[in-house]
Amino acid sequence: MVPTAPYGSWPSPIDAALAAAHDGHADHVGVVGGELWWTRSRPEEGGRQALVRRHADGEDEEVLPPPWNVRSRVMEYGGRPWDGADRPTGGPLVVFTHFADQRLYAYEPNTDAVPRPLTPLSTVGEGLRWVDPRIDLGRGEVWCVLEEFTGEAPTDVRRVIAAVPLDGSAAEHRDAVRELSDGRHRFVTGPRLSPDGRQAAWIGWDHPRMPWDGTELIVAEVEESGELRDARTLAGGPEESIAQADWACDGRLLFASDRSGWWNLYRAEPDGTEVALCPRAEEFAGPLWQVGRRWFQPLDSGLIAVVHGAGTTTLGILDPESGELVDAAGPWTRWSATLAAHGSRVVGVAASPRTSGELVELDTATGRARVIGREHTDAVDPAYYPEPLIRTYAGPGGRDVHAHVYPPHHPERAAPDGELPPYVIWAHGGPTSNVSLVLDLETAYFTSRGIGVVKVDYGGSTGYGRAYRDRLREQWGVVDVEDCAAVARALAAEGAADPRRLAIRGGSAGGWTTAASLATTDVYACGSISYPVLDLTSWLDVTHDFESRYLESLVGPHADVPGRFVERSPAQHTDRITAPFLLLQGLDDAICPPAQCERFLEKMAGRGIPHAYLAFEGEGHGFRRADTVIRALEAELSLYAQVFAIDRDDVPPLELTR
Repeated sequence: MVPTAPYGSWPSPIDAALAAAHDGHADHVGVVGGELWWTRSRPEEGGRQALVRRHADGEDEEVLPPPWNVRSRVMEYGGRPWDGADRPTGGPLVVFTHFADQRLYAYEPNTDAVPRPLTPLSTVGEGLRWVDPRIDLGRGEVWCVLEEFTGEAPTDVRRVIAAVPLDGSAAEHRDAVRELSDGRHRFVTGPRLSPDGRQAAWIGWDHPRMPWDGTELIVAEVEESGELRDARTLAGGPEESIAQADWACDGRLLFASDRSGWWNLYRAEPDGTEVALCPRAEEFAGPLWQVGRRWFQPLDSGLIAVVHGAGTTTLGILDPESGELVDAAGPWTRWSATLAAHGSRVVGVAASPRTSGELVELDTATGRARVIGREHTDAVDPAYYPEPLIRTYAGPGGRDVHAHVYPPHHPERAAPDGELPPYVIWAHGGPTSNVSLVLDLETAYFTSRGIGVVKVDYGGSTGYGRAYRDRLREQWGVVDVEDCAAVARALAAEGAADPRRLAIRGGSAGGWTTAASLATTDVYACGSISYPVLDLTSWLDVTHDFESRYLESLVGPHADVPGRFVERSPAQHTDRITAPFLLLQGLDDAICPPAQCERFLEKMAGRGIPHAYLAFEGEGHGFRRADTVIRALEAELSLYAQVFAIDRDDVPPLELTR
């Protein structure tokens, strides 16, 4: 007979250290000289991002030892930080951005040489940054995106496509960097060269639009000298988002556009027409938070590998002539926006509700998909993993609200008859993003202890078409709050959750939704708020350039609706917050600076509401260090234990200030 114990009090082998260590995911895959290369995060090394290669004998090698950190800060969220090329003689050459100084470096891993800088340092503002590099051995250059700060303010910045000499002549001389684009757009992606090298294509957009609002696909001729001329807009506009562009092997340009209401794949024909290759009510791309993301990969055979789906994603092979799409068989429910091809083989990063991110190879010749790297291993008995339920709830006005529900689950414990479990509503960041249907030990950390989790894709989330995404236009702090509350109330109404023991948590934009929910609803008994936006008006003056005009679509132009900025901000209504909360913040956060938290706490002082504030040195926007994740998870569990009256002695007690 299974022993009974109250929800939330169950013992679990999934501790915070295990959840933190489990986050070392693979990303930014590529093929160099027939070998697979990728980046891997290392939480146990302060969040360092390593570069790894797979040798022909199947052995993995970390290419760059500590302290090398392969990560870009362009637009603060970064993007593809490396590229590699196989030289006719001398073996592979790698170019990468080092996080500490944001310089581009070249490295020859088969030699005794050390990485050598290709770009200079700058003392102006945040300096020079580089992302989405492409090595051009013929010209002896790296073509990439240059982000250059021109003053001290976060918005004193320009971005252009640039060519950096591989010989290192620009390491001390900024003038040796060739600027290729004309600066007509404030934001650009790296260029993609046609197979014959005579054309380049890239994506550009401008304030106040975000890349999921409207972008332009630019095509230019490439002269023998390497200069770009006759740049023209091929597709896109203020209300059309193009998320990726690349060239097919026959020289025709492919691009993902949401002109139909969904990000679908199109091909530009020589006669100027554009053909939809597989029109469907699902997404073949996603929000361009990071430069260099790849949802589709043209193959030498003329076929196209595509990551697609609605809510969840899969990898498919598309025949652009017939429109036939064949999906890879396997358990994976989430494919990351990173693909690489070698001959008939495609490699990506995929995960499922029972597995973390794995390197998966699909052989298009045989149709077989198999794990070839970063194979998932169970650190604990998988019987402790939660079983997710994909649900759609009715929100205000009858609108659909999508969510993933993770009920409490333990193979050797059950709750007493009649007891309802506590639940935590997880509001994802972005807010133009979504939740992933994958194994997450942070989720299992709570569910294996008897605390349910529900992750909400509130209105504004991606993966469900543009109309669903646009629900949040000028409604941030309203629709997201209402949708999360609707899911919480529905769980309670159907008898799945204890209505007196509901909590909400989130980071970044999810932190905003959490704080706004505590200030405007009475649904939650407590909340956990991480690196949040708390005051809209002051955030405009301190955040980074990429998101500095984001609020025009999320809330409205400040000059037109200043009162709305005040009314929606939790920091302006601290008198309405009556539930205990935990506030977590990185002290090096350039996106949501700690000053917002500090002012928020000043206004909460003396109100008698139990709360705690934990600030972490060396952490930016989103926690990467294992010790930070451990402390944050244990503090969050302690908050729930205190508020929900759960008896636990396996985590340090969180001291709540009144």
